[in-house]
Amino acid sequence: MPKLAVFPKAFMHELCKDGTMKVSEWITLASALEVDGIEWYAGFLEMEDKTNWPLFRKEVEANGKVIPMLCCSPDFTHPEASFRAKEIEKQLSWIRMTDILGGKYCRVLSGQRRPELTIDEGVQLAAESIKACLPLAEELGITLILENHYKDDFWEYPEFAQQMDVFCKLVNSIDHPNFGVNYDPSNTFLAGEEPLDLLYKVSDRVVTMHASDRYLLSGTIEDLKNEEGGSVGYAKRLSHGEIGKGLNDYDAIFTELKRVGFDGWISIEDGVDGMDQLERSVQFLRKKIKQYWPEFT
Repeated sequence: MPKLAVFPKAFMHELCKDGTMKVSEWITLASALEVDGIEWYAGFLEMEDKTNWPLFRKEVEANGKVIPMLCCSPDFTHPEASFRAKEIEKQLSWIRMTDILGGKYCRVLSGQRRPELTIDEGVQLAAESIKACLPLAEELGITLILENHYKDDFWEYPEFAQQMDVFCKLVNSIDHPNFGVNYDPSNTFLAGEEPLDLLYKVSDRVVTMHASDRYLLSGTIEDLKNEEGGSVGYAKRLSHGEIGKGLNDYDAIFTELKRVGFDGWISIEDGVDGMDQLERSVQFLRKKIKQYWPEFT
């Protein structure tokens, strides 16, 4: 049966930029929710001190939770080999961080969609870089999870593999037991595409999921598809919100995940309007898990 985790979507600035929230405060808030785990982020300010890594694991486990997965953002599509080598070293460090935290899943990305890159070049650079990280992942029992991502907060360009065809091409170029997909249904809207179309193409590779929901602030889905070819401008029309009340069809999503035997972690990206909202999202997903995996409840 899938397990639930939460991600501090509403507190990223406080935890990663100005330090006005401590990691322990987030652990306390998250531990009050009916979830099994807390998804971690490599960029928490307090993670700069490596001595904190095992301490945070103990603190989370003392609250009856685990840290199943680490969110990080490697950039593997830079044309310079020396740049990519540094990104690979970062990713290897994040894999070790995941292991020390007790996690089993560590995110990877393709990199930025630099204008000079062809699709074949970008796929090759990203695939080679990810493959370079797989031996350590296998040694430590970590699965690298490629997310259909939109754009890291600190990147100039959107995700290289944002579009479904490119994402699938990259996924299909890597065949390894320690590699899989982290499916985020909402990010497909930012590409001007349909979440279920992507899921049906990669469902047999999905090992973890980001549960989020997005709302149109203005216009229609057709407006999204007609703007700027599916990249930056879409964010202006869409906003994160309470899960189950946005654009995603969670019944269809869970039907497909159940069909392929999914039993991984579902991490909730919500709470931008407060912890009450996050609690409602948790309860919505708990109800859906019980509905689609009744044999385990």
